[in-house]
Amino acid sequence: MYEDVVKEVYEIVRPRRKLFTAGPVACFPEVLEIMKVQMFSHRAEEYKIIHRDTINRLKSFLEAEKGTVLLFPSSGSGIMEASIRNAVSPGGKVLVTIIGAFGERYAEVVKESGRKAIELSFGLGKAVDPDVLDKALRENPDVEAVTITYNETSTGVINPLPELAKIVKDHDKLLFVDAVSAMGGADIKFDEWGIDVVFGSSQKAFGVPPGLAIGAFSERVFELAEKTPEKGWYFNLPLYRKFDEEKDGTPSTPPMPQIFGLNVVLRMIERMGGKEKWLNMYQERAKIIRDGVRDIGLKLLAEPGHESPTITAVFAPKGVKGSDVYNAMRDRGFELAKGYGKIKEKTFRIGHMGYITFEDIKEMLENLRKVVSELLKGS
Repeated sequence: MYEDVVKEVYEIVRPRRKLFTAGPVACFPEVLEIMKVQMFSHRAEEYKIIHRDTINRLKSFLEAEKGTVLLFPSSGSGIMEASIRNAVSPGGKVLVTIIGAFGERYAEVVKESGRKAIELSFGLGKAVDPDVLDKALRENPDVEAVTITYNETSTGVINPLPELAKIVKDHDKLLFVDAVSAMGGADIKFDEWGIDVVFGSSQKAFGVPPGLAIGAFSERVFELAEKTPEKGWYFNLPLYRKFDEEKDGTPSTPPMPQIFGLNVVLRMIERMGGKEKWLNMYQERAKIIRDGVRDIGLKLLAEPGHESPTITAVFAPKGVKGSDVYNAMRDRGFELAKGYGKIKEKTFRIGHMGYITFEDIKEMLENLRKVVSELLKGS
């Protein structure tokens, strides 16, 4: 009866380009298919079955058998705020490591939550230096927690998380990890690395639409959260765990279609042969893209050895703006990502996440070569 209305909206949002974005990313067809299912109550038995199954699969994927995994109706930034409001005392100090725009966001969240941020910044394209982190913790023994951006989306840099985590644990500090653009694309060993909070989002490496955040939490976090005043209601971690354990659900209505989609992806990973094969796929994508970019004559922002498996930040050619490359690729049917933050006009980014085929990558690189050549001729 209202097919014409659907057509009107579809004409606005219909796919026009192949996505190599920083997120949201192209969703796997299997995800889109399950998300078409008709809705029902989130307190129904059918939802409880999927909720529990998804949690159990995530515990295995994140190697968090000792931790508590929870699902949130939010973006990853919601859990970023929850980590501070639940586990850091009012007015307490947090050592925030910064290697780009999202480390800066964590510092802002700390400050806006009434805590004090001790900022430890590194140059663009650089990862956190373990020795510098160790020194900062020795100089600031009163910090309660350390935040690390596992994979910095703005610069395409991945941090040496296992090594950094060991340093944080040697100083007996809480470890909060922003893994928004890492979870699903880079390995996470929650128990082994001694992480206290790690969080990700559905719209990145899992290839699911936005609206769902995933978090894993240590028992130490809940012990602190029980005593922390004014942590709010929406991201009250003990309340979330209570609903998860007693009702196989969440305090407020969860994004059910996204959870169904994530469940499908986790089953796909299992059918593929497990986490190692899935992560190897991401490494292979990243290598092909990095090698292709270098072959065109372009330079990467990330320092060697710390290149992200999920997104590559590329310097635009001399005399060319990053936005020029982005717009020219859009005209050719490819949606990349613009540069971000302080280096917005000097760079552009190529996402490796979600539903991308190797043929798509080859075609994208061929078009990028032509775009760069044309822009250099016109500069």
